[in-house]
Amino acid sequence: QVQLVESGGGLVQAGGSLRLSCAASARKFNSYIMAWFRQAPGKEREFVARIDWNGGSTYYTDYYADSVKGRFTISRDNAKNTVYLQMNSLKPEDTAVYYCAASRLGGFGYNDYDYWGQGTQVTVSS
Repeated sequence: QVQLVESGGGLVQAGGSLRLSCAASARKFNSYIMAWFRQAPGKEREFVARIDWNGGSTYYTDYYADSVKGRFTISRDNAKNTVYLQMNSLKPEDTAVYYCAASRLGGFGYNDYDYWGQGTQVTVSS
């Protein structure tokens, strides 16, 4: 069983930055593929970013939705069982509830992930 707790959401002006954190209680955290999804009102939950771990101290692979590529960066600290999402150059259309998710197999759809956090609200004002 994996428990995920997000933090770091809030209200920010367009062009600003936020960093989300997701603390995981999981044995062998480094064996999980971690991802961020978001859900805006009236819309489906959508993939934002994913980070795998391929062994070693620095070797990983990350993936991004086209809408956030170049602005968002996902990272993980396996020693702290934590994954981060650094969000820069935020736009009003980034407004959503952001969810952290974990899976042993990975993927880009929300059905590919077994464990979810409760979500944290990000609001970007114009």
